[in-house]
Amino acid sequence: METQLFIDNADVAAAGGATFTRHDPVTGEVATRAAAASVKDAQAAADAAAAAFPAWAATGPTERRRLLLKIADLMESHTKDFAAVMAREVGASEGWAGFNVHLAAGIFREAASLTTQIQGETIPTDKPGTLSMTIRQPVGVVLSIAPWNGPVILATRAIAYPMACGNTVVLKASELSPGTHLLIAQVLREAGVPNGVLNVITNAPKDAAEIVAALIAHPAVRRVNFTGSTRVGRIIAETAGRHLKPVLLELGGKSPLVVLDDADVDEAVNAAIFGAFVFQGQVCMSTERIVVDEAIADSFVAKFAARAAKLPVGDPRKGACVIGPLVTPDASQRLAKLIADSVRDGAKLVTGGKVDGPFMTATVLDHVTSKMRIYDEETFGPVTCVVRARGVEEAIRLANDTEYGLSGAVFGRNVNRALSVALRVESGSCHVNGPTVQDEAQIPFGGTKASGYGRFGGRAVIEEFTELRWITIESTPQHYPF
Repeated sequence: METQLFIDNADVAAAGGATFTRHDPVTGEVATRAAAASVKDAQAAADAAAAAFPAWAATGPTERRRLLLKIADLMESHTKDFAAVMAREVGASEGWAGFNVHLAAGIFREAASLTTQIQGETIPTDKPGTLSMTIRQPVGVVLSIAPWNGPVILATRAIAYPMACGNTVVLKASELSPGTHLLIAQVLREAGVPNGVLNVITNAPKDAAEIVAALIAHPAVRRVNFTGSTRVGRIIAETAGRHLKPVLLELGGKSPLVVLDDADVDEAVNAAIFGAFVFQGQVCMSTERIVVDEAIADSFVAKFAARAAKLPVGDPRKGACVIGPLVTPDASQRLAKLIADSVRDGAKLVTGGKVDGPFMTATVLDHVTSKMRIYDEETFGPVTCVVRARGVEEAIRLANDTEYGLSGAVFGRNVNRALSVALRVESGSCHVNGPTVQDEAQIPFGGTKASGYGRFGGRAVIEEFTELRWITIESTPQHYPF
């Protein structure tokens, strides 16, 4: 497929007709030939968003809600279209694509419900004849930078919530899923969203840094949100900081699943299989470290490895499989090196580790210690490791022994004890007797530590995309000291 830039509700070629290609991770064929924006193109997108802002900010909550609900319905009607382009661009299964669209539609509906929840309050004042209050107002243009791994979900939340608050948006699409992100824009156009409210920029990978820097510097851009790696998140935060522009960051993870000595082992295995291997482990919340009490570790590892070894691997377009292709050709080689280093340093490869082109079998490493790279490094693939703990206190210490803090989970039959452990896990979310991979539209989602700051979803998101202002109305003559 071929795609253009999406500026002011029109499909626009990049300056000079420049393009770049995204290749199918399985076949190597061109999946998408996309317009490669220049800095001038990016600035034009921000200009269009700035021009559209006054009218969209003045649009009443009922009309904004109507449009957002219409988008949700239309998005679901295009599920097959999203599945087709996600399969080509990121190797997604029909199930993963369907989940993306279903949750994205839910996000638009949740955003619609927030349009009447953007509220202020009256504040007592000592000044006679004065009404003192706070109001929340839209900020202007929001720059949203979305990744490829949950391309519909993660781009949608970066669009829907700012729009619900009365802002206009420039979405910088991922270089790995340009067609998927532009399909979202087409849905919004079909729904009748006014010109300039959403603009989408695609760019060649080599131009990403320059494009992002130019957009952050644009005077109309007042907020930035980014979902992606911690390394890039730091760069974006530093750049935005120089311009004094607030940033919402949802970054990398090394999510721990803690299995206490009284856990239901079978249930813990079920959650770990899902959390570690959904979409080949290419999810920010993936279960990358399983901290297991040594009293039950042998039983857990045996059952977990047996289940992992049976997970089918292959092209999701050619039949049922759980483990599909990794997103880029070099990803499997990077993981193979990480596994080899771990085994050399004393880890036990219990199952998996086999590479066939873009595919890697579900892989489990046991007896992983802090001396190994894989203990700290985010794998972002179908590889997870077991770290053995001696008792509850060491399990908590090991769970928190990471720079990341996105998601976590704790398994134990004594729910009060498991909850006490969950409350001490340093992460933005933690689930008792459930998997690390969970998301709902109405939940405030985000991380701590090197996993970022700020929250997408729920009423908490209003704070991210509005300006809190103090307003007074003085109805009687005031006394002044001079």
